[in-house]
Amino acid sequence: MQPILAKLKPDPKSPEEILGELFAHVQKAQIFPDSKTFTDMIPVRQTAAIKAEYDLEKNDPNFDLTEFVARHFYEFQITGGETYESNSNDTMAEHITELWDILTRRADKNYGSLIALPKSYVVPGGRFQEQFYWDSYFIMLGLAADGRWDMIKNMIDNFAYMLKRFGYIPTGNRTYFLSRSQPPFFVYMVRLLADHSGEKIWLKYLPALLTEYRFWVKGYRSLGTEVSAVRRVVRMPGGETLARYYDQRSAPRPESFREDVVTNAETDQEIYLHLRAAAESGWDFSSRWLDDPNNLATIRTADIAAIDLNCLLYDLEMAIAETYGRMKSLTLQKKFQKKADKRRAAIERYFWHEEDGFYYDYDFDRGQQTGRATLAATLPLWSGVASDGQARRVAETLEKDFLAKGGLLTTLVDSGQQWDAPNGWAPLIWISVQGLRKYGHDNLAEEIKGRWLAVNEEVYRSTGKMVEKYNVRDPEGLGGGGEYPLQDGFGWTNGVARAFLAKES
Repeated sequence: MQPILAKLKPDPKSPEEILGELFAHVQKAQIFPDSKTFTDMIPVRQTAAIKAEYDLEKNDPNFDLTEFVARHFYEFQITGGETYESNSNDTMAEHITELWDILTRRADKNYGSLIALPKSYVVPGGRFQEQFYWDSYFIMLGLAADGRWDMIKNMIDNFAYMLKRFGYIPTGNRTYFLSRSQPPFFVYMVRLLADHSGEKIWLKYLPALLTEYRFWVKGYRSLGTEVSAVRRVVRMPGGETLARYYDQRSAPRPESFREDVVTNAETDQEIYLHLRAAAESGWDFSSRWLDDPNNLATIRTADIAAIDLNCLLYDLEMAIAETYGRMKSLTLQKKFQKKADKRRAAIERYFWHEEDGFYYDYDFDRGQQTGRATLAATLPLWSGVASDGQARRVAETLEKDFLAKGGLLTTLVDSGQQWDAPNGWAPLIWISVQGLRKYGHDNLAEEIKGRWLAVNEEVYRSTGKMVEKYNVRDPEGLGGGGEYPLQDGFGWTNGVARAFLAKES
């Protein structure tokens, strides 16, 4: 990968850093319905000249901001696909297989905020025209079902490249995502490829896995009785170290600038960090992070040790330990095994609620569990940290409270946020089904899978599309809520559906 690294140009700054007042003016004026549109646009000439012209014209009573933007910026598609129309005669599986090429992109140089990557990749679709981090694992499941190991290797290599270059995997290959990551699924991508290509894959990507791990635990040596949290690490009441979602910046997200400014104005405390941390979690947004489930301005993400994140890091620690074991590096194997064992014990201590028989996030600032029931509670089953008894009780709650016509509800709260009821999401459906299977709850797993595929099929037949999220209560199945309209395409829905269908054939 070294020769590739040398060829790629340095990344520019994020649009809000480059454009300053002009950027804020455009976003606050709501020229585009979606704030992400302007962050992804490309200047027609040097931004310094554009800014200078803006400074000269902005106070003119006849200044037309919309015309100014149209004259100086343009939207750019890396490849085709925007005119694609599905064939109504195709089965859902055939449709998904055809979409892989439609959703494939190649960015061999920087375009505006888009960061060049060495190899081609599959995007989610809709407004998301970059290689997103955790989306990509679920996309890869479908690629694997269709034998597209070439693309899986490409995307893993792109992530390894970003780990080498930035020291972490950003949310996506955009300059405005460079302050945060997403749930650490890189280890599962490596496992997927290793299961296909052999154990040598673990050795190849061990340096990247270690880089990923260092990012998530950076700052832990600074924790102490006077310091409870540094970056993404948290000191728990018993002295254990767990993880939270975080972001290096505390300012409006460029891609949701106006929305964040409006939300922040509704409270007397700045909440930009919490909004950004929720974006890193992938659950943007959910009552999971809110004091008042119906008020986004009460968000407190960065004060919460997250059950899903710590289960993912447990799996990462275990994978590194096992890889060192393959290398006969027994001292390092024991080191990471010990880290994993400590995290597993802390997960048991802080996230499990014995009376409820369920896992909850832990509010370390208040020293108590949040009490919010969400599908994040299935991650201990996915990662294998739950006991048989705990898994059984989680399964009972899922069947009693979460199971709906189209699969599983994300939470039990109808807040209007997209990561809440009545929406269901492909990645959480996959994790739940696989976690239940791991503990022998096959009947419930099959029931969830069948209901999910049925709502996928229903929407596909009525619209010709696979969509980002589904209303699992509504007969029509179309999800809603959140900051932007329902997106079609759609990467992780395609991946999970195709993988489920492949297991049936």
